[in-house]
Amino acid sequence: MAADVAAGLRAVRATLPEGVKLVAVSKFHPAEEIMAAYAEGQRAFGESHVQELDRKRGELPEDIEWHFIGHLQTNKVKYIAPYISMVDAVDSVKLLKEIDRQAAKWGRVVDVLLELHIAEEATKYGFTPDGCREMLAAGEWRGLEHVRICGLMMMASNTDDEVQIRREFNEAAALFDELKQRYFASDDSFRERSWGMSGDYQIAVQCRSTMVRVGTAIFGEREY
Repeated sequence: MAADVAAGLRAVRATLPEGVKLVAVSKFHPAEEIMAAYAEGQRAFGESHVQELDRKRGELPEDIEWHFIGHLQTNKVKYIAPYISMVDAVDSVKLLKEIDRQAAKWGRVVDVLLELHIAEEATKYGFTPDGCREMLAAGEWRGLEHVRICGLMMMASNTDDEVQIRREFNEAAALFDELKQRYFASDDSFRERSWGMSGDYQIAVQCRSTMVRVGTAIFGEREY
């Protein structure tokens, strides 16, 4: 299994252009498989359940960069605030404020991405493009000193229609440009365009993604 993980990781890396960050989605996969990727030099891993993340963090090297990639409930923020590297899917002002509040207790600044809901699926979380514009225009985020908004993330519709997937990625990229110019023109940390998963990450990088979240192509099917 470790050899399979290493081979999968190398295969994915071989298809990524320079400057695109790989977050290896390790949720539902055991620590041994994460260590196989770690041995290949991978450091950024994505988890989406607080209990599972806490357990793995205790078993694995301290220099791992943990990304929380799922829907994060506000009452769970306190458990990961001491160590999380990035919360990849901030989908409300309420969550943004709670991350700021909990990070302040630890004297940390936590990097976050704003999640967009562009896909044509009701089950997805995130701000609509207009909702994201309205949230930033309201300006409350400017007073939060313990979160750093580093860009946008989104998931495309779960479809085989590559035209639709590409359209959604390009819509997100255009919104990134608009918000960068309007609110973050002098902020170098606002630079991430996080879209693309195992099934569509190669399209995503063609649509200017700077960060992809790949699980199945590295680890195989999840072990629930």
